Amino acid sequence: MVKRILNYLGWFILAILLGFLHMRLVLGAPPESDDEKFSFASMIYEWALVQVGAIVGLIIALIFIPLDVFYLNNKLQGNSKATLFRFVIITLIAVIVGGTHYILEKVIDVI
Repeated sequence: MVKRILNYLGWFILAILLGFLHMRLVLGAPPESDDEKFSFASMIYEWALVQVGAIVGLIIALIFIPLDVFYLNNKLQGNSKATLFRFVIITLIAVIVGGTHYILEKVIDVI
């Protein structure tokens, strides 16, 4: 049981990191400023990166973990490439969630 919880904690951390990666791609490079530590633009950039990236990562995890618990565990038992297949699935979910976020924010202007 502990091994399974730690396994899903690892997938959860990966989902959060994928959310941060998505926000880094959407926001671009950090803003340049004269004072590196306390510029308002860098504070807003960091806030958006952490807050929205964590929310996007949480959405990725909330889609992947139940999918894995209820569907993938049964299908991938005994498969030697189960971890690779799960990584591909979580990456595809991240691309779908990231694409949906981008469309809702930039194209439809809902967010």
